Amino acid sequence: MTRRDFIQTASLTTAGLMFNSIGRAGETNFPVVRIPEVRRKFKSAAVENKIQQIKAAIGNQELAWMFENCFPNTLDTTVDFSVIDGRPDTYVITGDIDAMWLRDSSAQVWPYLPLMKEDPALQQLIAGVINRQTRCILKDPYANAFYKDENKISEWKSDLTTMKPGVHERKWEVDSLCYPIRLAHGYWKNTNDTAPFDAGWRDAVLLTLKTFREQQRKTGHGPYHFQRRTESATSTLPGNGYGQPAKTVGLIFSMFRPSDDATVFPFLIPSNFFAVVSLRQAAEMLEQIHRDQAAAAECRSLADEVERALREYAVVNHQKHGRIYAYEVDGLGDFYCIDDGNIPSLLSLPYLGALKLDDRIYQHTRRFVLSESNPYFSKGIAASGVGGPHVGIDMIWPLGIIAQALTSNDNDEIRRCLAILQTTHAGTGFMHEAFNKDNPQKFTRRWFAWANTIFGELILTTYERRPQLLA
Repeated sequence: MTRRDFIQTASLTTAGLMFNSIGRAGETNFPVVRIPEVRRKFKSAAVENKIQQIKAAIGNQELAWMFENCFPNTLDTTVDFSVIDGRPDTYVITGDIDAMWLRDSSAQVWPYLPLMKEDPALQQLIAGVINRQTRCILKDPYANAFYKDENKISEWKSDLTTMKPGVHERKWEVDSLCYPIRLAHGYWKNTNDTAPFDAGWRDAVLLTLKTFREQQRKTGHGPYHFQRRTESATSTLPGNGYGQPAKTVGLIFSMFRPSDDATVFPFLIPSNFFAVVSLRQAAEMLEQIHRDQAAAAECRSLADEVERALREYAVVNHQKHGRIYAYEVDGLGDFYCIDDGNIPSLLSLPYLGALKLDDRIYQHTRRFVLSESNPYFSKGIAASGVGGPHVGIDMIWPLGIIAQALTSNDNDEIRRCLAILQTTHAGTGFMHEAFNKDNPQKFTRRWFAWANTIFGELILTTYERRPQLLA
């Protein structure tokens, strides 16, 4: 069952009743919708203290209520912590699907990193995520999602690729190997703890480097191919499972996007930008923790090569917005100009540290992304924002609105984003995958922990930098 199919649009009748009973509640009389304490998967004193601090400090009581629901949602509902061979191990589901995506699990715990110094148990939980991700990558660097049970056979076992027990899905996405490096680097910088970064972690980083090199495809297609028997063109690959043809130019082929949809052209620009950042972070860690100068130099060399190729091939001339970054290219002169609400996206590149906010081409790209020139920008009665092909037109992703706010220096723009998020949760008190531009009660994925946790990150960031916007 795909993410698109797993939880479809909620019933308008049911959502309408919920909105009437919850969304119209008095300004300071919001109902309790957070999972009961006795059923919470993990309890963090630091997270609870932060929730109380934010609730007491900001004037917008609805945003405070939403923060209390969303920020701890990953810990409340998705984590499974244990100790394996004396090392912490944490399995993290996305919410409504019992599988661990390398991308989602990294993003879900990312906002908790600054709180680890106040909560050793929280630090161990996140160290467990890193340990689990290391084992996943060593099992199969081309897979995007895994099971807790390493012997479980996937429902996608008939996919025409090399499926292994313990692998849920095997869609090759460059960002799947970037996110674990981002999390590892952030953990290290916040704690100075090197315990998760043992020889196995180093092997996983070297395997990531090898996989990126293979998918530059300088000497043939490489070992990865994928096809699925499906009616959905975005769930399989053309070209006998190798994707559309492209010219070898130094960029890394990504067969699927962060949405798990197939790419149109195989050089996915946001993910290649992300790879540059991740390779340099990996180099720093290999150098300082493992004293592996040679591997660090290889990571930096590949980062430099991809960066040069991005300068040459990622920028295109748009008839209205001038020089912008394309979403996908093939190195042959063909390109696809859209943006997608998932992260990495073109919009999110400063958030990921890939570009500076004042980068001129990024600003041109931003204006394109947030305009009707972008086929997946929707403007409706209820809201406007970036969506994506995964759930179709007229659907807006809260992830896209949050990325817009996290990459803005404009108080009015951030205030508008917060207002959209506040008025489109359909009375649930939580974020969703996507909602209809004219009717927020028509949404997908009632339980989507990544969107919940990054909403919490947005509230925290706004509170720290622009508290007046939360009044």
